[in-house]
Amino acid sequence: MSAVKAIITDIEGTTSSIAFVREVLFPHAREALPRFLQEQHGRAEVMHWIKTVAEENGLPASDLDGVTEILLQWIDQDRKHTALKGLQGMIWVDGYARATFKAPVYEDADAALRRWHSAGIPLYVYSSGSVPAQKLFFAHTDHGDLCPLFSGHYDTEIGGKREAGSYGRIADSIGIAPENLLFLSDIVEELDAARDAGWQTMLIDRREDYPQARTGAAAHGHTRAERFSDITAL
Repeated sequence: MSAVKAIITDIEGTTSSIAFVREVLFPHAREALPRFLQEQHGRAEVMHWIKTVAEENGLPASDLDGVTEILLQWIDQDRKHTALKGLQGMIWVDGYARATFKAPVYEDADAALRRWHSAGIPLYVYSSGSVPAQKLFFAHTDHGDLCPLFSGHYDTEIGGKREAGSYGRIADSIGIAPENLLFLSDIVEELDAARDAGWQTMLIDRREDYPQARTGAAAHGHTRAERFSDITAL
């Protein structure tokens, strides 16, 4: 095995519970959206997304009730629309600022990230959530601001997480050979793509998120760890 010179981690199901986004962030955004639009529609960045939704649906931008109804439908449909993601991000910024919630990071992940950073191993994030959302998440965790631990962030702007080419582009961006990069994720298909690009991989298989252990064929041949504290061969 080649030496690991940088570690790239996923977020949901890896450093943090899958349930947080589904059970805290999304419900908060849905509940707060109507009032947020009514109170903040005068802000240029908010009106930009309101206009985007209105134009796509043949509504005047002044029809806040109509735009709100469409956005709520998109939330219920789990639609990944750029305007919705943009507005959700603004609502989450407000929620973090008001300390309505904090981003939960598993204690073992926090300890390992700090240990690796202290050892001089560059750390990166690759998540389907936008880079601004990633930074917001790690700036407001229940372990404090973890942003200084990371050397960079990647989202799906660089490519899909189940596409080998995405990992090739990340390796080029970081400037480290693929065989010296370790990717941590709870999704085996993402790990498959990273392995196809020449990366080292580690399946994070937490009992909190995956009650049925994924061993044997279910692990797709990836090295498996239930906690970050199990990752010792670096």
